[in-house]
Amino acid sequence: MLALVFIASYAAPILRPSLPTDVILTFHALNVITYLAFVGDYFARLHLSRDRRGFLRHSGLDVLVLVPPALQPLRTMQLIALLRLLDKRLGRTLRGRIVAYLGFATLTVLLLGALAVLDAERKAPGANIHTFGDALWWATTTITTVGYGEHHPVTPSGRVVAACLMFSGIALLSVVTGSVASWILDRVREEDGEVAADDRMRDEVEALTHEIRALRADVAELRGRTASHRAAAPESDDTL
Repeated sequence: MLALVFIASYAAPILRPSLPTDVILTFHALNVITYLAFVGDYFARLHLSRDRRGFLRHSGLDVLVLVPPALQPLRTMQLIALLRLLDKRLGRTLRGRIVAYLGFATLTVLLLGALAVLDAERKAPGANIHTFGDALWWATTTITTVGYGEHHPVTPSGRVVAACLMFSGIALLSVVTGSVASWILDRVREEDGEVAADDRMRDEVEALTHEIRALRADVAELRGRTASHRAAAPESDDTL
C-alpha cells in the first residue's frame, strides 16, 4: 500500500509541475513518510529475525529500499517492496514467478524510468526530453536496447537513470530468452517422452500378441490331444 502511495506521490509533481506549492510539499512529505516506513519495516524484521546474519545476507534487495531519498534517480528503488509482495502472493511455480516478475518489472522500470529522467531533464539547459511522452518513448527505446538517439539525457542524474535502464533491458531480455528456451526444451522433452511411451506401448502390444498366439497354439494342441484320446478310448474298450 505504501509503495503504491509512493508511486502516486512521486509521479504527481513530475506530471503536473503546475500544482500549488502546498500540494507539492504534501507529496514530498508523503515520500519522506514512505521512506521512513520502509526503513522501520526493514529494521523491525531484522530485530525479529532469529538468524540476523542470514537475514542480512539474503536481504540485498531490501537494502536498496534504504537508499537515501536525496538520490532522486534511485528513489524508485522503494518499489522493490512490491516485488517482495508479488513473491508471496503470486504463483509458487518458478515459471509463474518469472512471468510475474517479468511483466511487473518491465512495466515498473519503464514508467518509473520515464518519470525519473523527466524529473532530471525537464529544466536542464540543452535538454531534449521535455514531456512525459518524450520520456516514455526514450525509456522504451532504451530498455529494449534499440536507442534511436533522438532523445538522450544530458544531466548526470539522467545518465544514471539511462544506465539503470540499459542494464535492466539486458537483464529482462536475458530472462525472456531463457524462459522461451526453457519452455521449448520442456515441450521437446514432453514430445520425446510421449514418443518413447508410444514405442514402449507398441513393443508391449507386440509381445502380448506373440504370447496370445503361442497360447492359442498350445490350446489348439491340447484340444487335438484330448480329441485323439477320446477317439481312441472306445477302441480300447472293444478290444478288452
